[in-house]
Amino acid sequence: MDLSQNTALGIGGGNGMLATPVNDTAAATTVDDPKQNLNQVINSIQKTLGLLHQLYLTVSSFNTASQLPLLQRLNGLVTELDNMVKLSEKCNIQVPMEVLNLIDDGKNPDEFTRDVISSCIAKNQVTKGKTDAFKSLRKHLLEELEQTFPDEVESYREIRAVSAAEAKRHAQAQSSLPNGDVKVKAEH
Repeated sequence: MDLSQNTALGIGGGNGMLATPVNDTAAATTVDDPKQNLNQVINSIQKTLGLLHQLYLTVSSFNTASQLPLLQRLNGLVTELDNMVKLSEKCNIQVPMEVLNLIDDGKNPDEFTRDVISSCIAKNQVTKGKTDAFKSLRKHLLEELEQTFPDEVESYREIRAVSAAEAKRHAQAQSSLPNGDVKVKAEH
């Protein structure tokens, strides 16, 4: 075979480059696994980048003899972009607009992640402060009530102990496994 036949078959290309044959089997395979779908889209993106690089090399050294390889590479790129669109329809990925805006502004999208984590930490600290304040208030109220109404506080504590035991039994019943074992949650 000569070079033009190899190029037409996708075996070799003009300008000493290897052409990547188009693989339509990925588009024909129906897979419902989201991770597999994402991997297929990632592979398609990488393949598209390779095709763009080949196209760049062909265009940068273009002459009349390289018109057929150029058209084949353009067709391969269009086919792969179509394949990428079909594969991406199976993926349900939601990217926050803030991330896209950061990318448009030329910033690192990791800044968004860092800001979200910082915000979560700040909200967690506020919530923990409120929880601690309510615990302190409860403790203070019980101390004051115990001094004024000792019998009623004792009765309240008995009711709370029974209620807590019932809640614990209910939680254990909910966490039992089909084989009779109990899920153990580590206490801190």
